[in-house]
Order: sequence, then structure tokens, then C-alpha cells
Amino acid sequence: MAAGQKPFFFLIDFELKKPLICPLGDAQKMGFQFKVKGFRNFDPQARKTTPRNLSIDPVPKVIYAQAYQKVVNEIYKGNTFLLNLTFPSTIQTHLELEDIFHLAKAPYKLLQQDHFVVYSPECFVKIKDGCIYSYPMKGTINAHLPKAKKILENNPKEINEHNTIVDLIRNDLSKVAKEVQVTRFRYLDKIKTQKNVIYHTSSEIKGKLSPDWKTQLPNILFSMLPAGSICGAPKAKTVSIIQEVEQGPRGYYTGVFGYFDGENFESAVNIRYLEKKNDQLIYRSGGGITFLSDLESEYNELIEKIYVPVV
Repeated sequence: MAAGQKPFFFLIDFELKKPLICPLGDAQKMGFQFKVKGFRNFDPQARKTTPRNLSIDPVPKVIYAQAYQKVVNEIYKGNTFLLNLTFPSTIQTHLELEDIFHLAKAPYKLLQQDHFVVYSPECFVKIKDGCIYSYPMKGTINAHLPKAKKILENNPKEINEHNTIVDLIRNDLSKVAKEVQVTRFRYLDKIKTQKNVIYHTSSEIKGKLSPDWKTQLPNILFSMLPAGSICGAPKAKTVSIIQEVEQGPRGYYTGVFGYFDGENFESAVNIRYLEKKNDQLIYRSGGGITFLSDLESEYNELIEKIYVPVV
């Protein structure tokens, strides 16, 4: 479609087993509503419901700890040096998925009716004016903590984790682009949620594509999947460990979605992901494990990331 400059919508799962692509105008007919920065394929709807705190039943620490220890063992064996470990938690809210979709304040939003909602802060890749950009996000802290910004900026574990992912994404971009460089490094964004305010750390990495990049778009996209920020490094071995230690496949969680408008391309990582399964609401979250990690902090980060940005 891209080679013919035909606009399209796409959604790809983490395991790369259920990719979906369709003409842009058919996405809503297939049950998908989405927003990517300034573009949306739906009419905004006001919601009168006043958001309340979520009731969260996180994965039991003993279950998380078992997987965490397996990851640590793999790190000390040298099989991985950064692995993004995620687990599902059960939540309760008076809001429906569609309510959350319309209430959520996020640059990237996706709803599959009665299945899942994504309200992601993280860009996967965008292509504009012949250049490709990626914005890996690694490093999170409660902004209400004393000196939170300074703590996040100077935390050795967070620095190591972010540097590793920036290097990984830079290598990924180098497979498809030239003159790859980090144009912004470790800048902070602030996100308001239903319970507090969170700082996120991101970087911008840029490369120059060949003039015929539209004919190569599928190869460009799939050569970079899964997104480095939500698996780890080295990528192939780390993904295999993830599949061993997590509770089942991730599906569309930590996959990517986006659209091509005929000239430019933009996509997001499917994080901040809430799905309906067997009449329960399941929220998937996690964080990067390195040799500098500790169990308590990583488990708390998993819980801290369970939020809806509705204020």
C-alpha cells in the first residue's frame, strides 16, 4: 500500500503472529478507533463520568519474584543484560473500555471495541520528509517524590537501562537508515494520571532513509520489531527468555500500531494496555531488569505503571 501511496492503518502483535493492515477508511468498520498525535479516525465524545481511583489487584509478588529470579539468573549467565519483564494485573473500575478511550489524555490511543484499549505515551517510529525517528522510553518515577527529577536523572540503574535501549534502537535504525544519530538524549516528560504525576525519560534518534523508502516500508518496520524498549538486549535471546518466564503470549500488548497517510508514517508502542478477558479487566505492565535491579523496586514499578491518564 505504501508504495502506491495509499493510506492505511496497521496493528502488529508482539509475537508477530497476528499482523493486521487495512485501508485507512476501513479501520473503523473493523472495530478500531485510533488517534495518532493530531490525526484521528473518530469523532470525540464527551464523557460525563467522573474518573475514580482504580481498584488494583496486582500479580502476587511471589509469582513475580519467581520470574524475576529466573531473569536475574539469565543475566548472570550472560544471556541477557536487559530484559523487560511484564505481568498482567486485574483491575476494577466503573468505566467501560470506550469510556477510558475517550477520557484518556495520551498522544497515541487505540480502541478495539469490547477487546482492549491503549493509551500510549511512546512513539515507536515516525517517518517524515525522508527521515526516520524513534523515541525509546526508559525510566519512570513518581513526580511527587522529593527531588524526583534529580533522582531519576542520576539513578545508575535508570542511566544504564536507558543507555542500553538507546544503543539498541540506534543499531536497529542503522539497519534501514544512514547518518543515524541521537538528536535528543534523556529528556523528561510529565504525565498526569488518576492517582499522581509520573516522569518518563525518552530520547530521540534520527536517521536518513533512501528515496525509495515507501517501497521498503514493510521491511523497515519488521526489521525493527519487536520494539527494543519493551523487550531488551540482545534482542533475539531476550525475547526467547521473555517467552519462557512470562505468563503466556503478550498478544497486541507491547506490539505496535499506526498509520500511513500517503506521505508520512507514524506509529506507537502498545504500552499502557487494558484488555477485557473473560469479563475481567486485565492491565499489562512491567519494567526493565538489569544487574542493578532489586526485586522490591521492580515490583513497585509494575504497580506504579497501572494508571489511566484522565486529568
